[in-house]
Amino acid sequence: MNRSEIDSALRTLDKHQGQFLRTTPLWKLSGASLGLACAEVWLKLEHLQVGGSFKARGMLNRLLANPIPDAGVVIASGGNAGIATAAAAQALGVRCEVFVPTVSPETKRARLRDLGADVVVTGAVYAEAFEACMARQKATGALLTHAYDQVEVLAGAGTLAAEIEAQGGLPDSVLVSVGGGGLIGGIAGWFEQRSRVVALEPERAPTLHSARQAGEPVDVAVGGIAADSLGAKRIGQLGWEVTQRQVRDSLLLSDEAIVAAQRWLWKELRLAVEPGAALGLAALQTGVYQPRADEKVALILCGGNVDPAGLG
Repeated sequence: MNRSEIDSALRTLDKHQGQFLRTTPLWKLSGASLGLACAEVWLKLEHLQVGGSFKARGMLNRLLANPIPDAGVVIASGGNAGIATAAAAQALGVRCEVFVPTVSPETKRARLRDLGADVVVTGAVYAEAFEACMARQKATGALLTHAYDQVEVLAGAGTLAAEIEAQGGLPDSVLVSVGGGGLIGGIAGWFEQRSRVVALEPERAPTLHSARQAGEPVDVAVGGIAADSLGAKRIGQLGWEVTQRQVRDSLLLSDEAIVAAQRWLWKELRLAVEPGAALGLAALQTGVYQPRADEKVALILCGGNVDPAGLG
């Protein structure tokens, strides 16, 4: 994954900007206003994207880059990638089938059905839903859209980084939540160490952290508050390769810290985001990531498919 592939995705997606995709806001706040010891915090409000997450970029790019058979598209997802694929499929007028694990929230399943997708609930975790999805794809010949491990998907995610740079210039650092590695693969592929990209994971879903300890991608047990969006069993091969080259730091957050940051965003800023989107703020609030006093830190609020009633 590199800037030329992301530039290609930018050109592919450009004609759908405003028709399907949204240019999401970049909100620049002083660190002091958030009680943080850094110069600025940039909040990229990607939870306002079509489908409620950054996934819309990669899924649309995948669909536009490939011929779509009569059987349509099929995907396994904890929720957000499926929602993005269903929204893109609806916009393009093609069929969509989504396999979700039982851990996926009913709010996300309802959204999938509202978008016209056929929803199959199977398996306790994403990996089991993915196995069922692959069997279905072989039987029907539908176009497989992977939640995080296809070049078009990473390149689409990388357009988010390009948008941050176009809106605000280069931040000093970008804190990125990691599940299967699609988002951080695209982000790191665009910035290419011009900004420091930091990988953040829940302690109970440490796919990248565990891979680094083992020296290669390995299966991990996943659970916890962010398992629906960050619950990949293994880091994707593409994300692994990019992060090995471009990402130095891999840090872990507790569920308690993630929930506290999620609720803080709602209480103080009225931003309703998923637990998986709150890791960046959690890292700053807990000191797991300690920025310099003059640092400009970008946080990607990557998903908003959450019921605000549960935020307290």
